[in-house]
Amino acid sequence: MNRAGWIVALVVLAVLLVLPLGLRNYGVYLLSLWALYAIAAQGLNLTLGYAGQVSLGQAAFLGIGAYTSALMMKAGFSFWLALPCAATLCFAIGLLLGFPALRVQHHYLAFATLGFNGLVYLLIRNEEWLTGGTFGIRRIARPELFGHSFRPPLDFYYLCLAALVVVTLALWWILRSPWGRAFAALRDNPIRAESLGIDIRAYTLLAFAIGAACAGIAGAFYAPLVQFIDPSPFGLTASLAFLLMVVVGGSGRFFGPFLGAALVTLLPEWLRFAESYYLLVYAILVVVLMVWCPGGILAIPDRLRTFRSARVGAGLNPPLRKTT
Repeated sequence: MNRAGWIVALVVLAVLLVLPLGLRNYGVYLLSLWALYAIAAQGLNLTLGYAGQVSLGQAAFLGIGAYTSALMMKAGFSFWLALPCAATLCFAIGLLLGFPALRVQHHYLAFATLGFNGLVYLLIRNEEWLTGGTFGIRRIARPELFGHSFRPPLDFYYLCLAALVVVTLALWWILRSPWGRAFAALRDNPIRAESLGIDIRAYTLLAFAIGAACAGIAGAFYAPLVQFIDPSPFGLTASLAFLLMVVVGGSGRFFGPFLGAALVTLLPEWLRFAESYYLLVYAILVVVLMVWCPGGILAIPDRLRTFRSARVGAGLNPPLRKTT
């Protein structure tokens, strides 16, 4: 990221720090939810956008992280112990889920991860002795640090924002490292990457594991945010929503998940004025965007430059010339 990119990032961070001060409780809650979804979407962007591995199981890892955090806190453990446990558990399961990616690709891999999401959903719904089933887990405690309890809306929002910043910096470091270049090579041409000495098995597994750990971190924060979890937020619909965040924002673009998460989380709320038609309007807007610019929101400037270049080449929009 160049100097201009850092300046834009710092300006956006400053806006995010000030923005909730002028919002009501529900608006701050939505911002907190956006921050957590952006963390999970960044993990999927690493798996899909950079490593080229299709996954429809991100919501399952969000659920695993949420239930791990909730169960440990209900058992009396601190949130700060539950958080790394949730991330580590999701990392390990993501590592195992990566093995099908070594044998199948593209839509076959999507079906494999879809089956995993369905399996996790059924487990947390049916194993009532552990997860509470459809009755869920209630009264999940808030995180505490040095005797201070992070209560919503503002305290918990800033905690979620801090987690988003930490995860973002960690992923930026990973993508700037040789690992990031290996992920890109794996996405573009696995055979060529292997011929260059890249261990495609190791990096495929690592892409799934890191992406799953990001979702586990988001899930660990999600449980105390809502204080009640049941299986419904972790089904196939949620996994498709995470996929939509990555694709709409710009798959393989670092800041794509931020915009995609904002679109999926906030846009339906902004369209409430349409009353019962708001979901129809939302779907039409997304379809139009994907048809006009398949690369996502962050690809719009490239699309406009290509369109202008085509017009100049056809003589429809000649460049301006100075007159003497």
